[in-house]
Amino acid sequence: MKSDTPHSTDSKTPDSINVGSFAGAGLQFAISLVLFLFLGQWIDRKLGTSPTFLIAGVFLGGGAAFYSMYRKLSAAQKADDERRKQNREQQK
Repeated sequence: MKSDTPHSTDSKTPDSINVGSFAGAGLQFAISLVLFLFLGQWIDRKLGTSPTFLIAGVFLGGGAAFYSMYRKLSAAQKADDERRKQNREQQK
């Protein structure tokens, strides 16, 4: 039986899975950028190069963060497509 409330607390509902998996996406993105920024800065200090590894670290961190977000979005889209397909089959 479906609940009348718009946001169910059941951990197996599709809405709670999507909300939970995307709740920390922005924080993960920011942490990835900052971590690679500091890693590039540290390498620059050790090697005596100017902003070479700092810039590379920012781009690498941004690329890694975008790739991670892309994988999460793709998995969520696939799960949503499967859920909709099952709902259509059940309604027939």
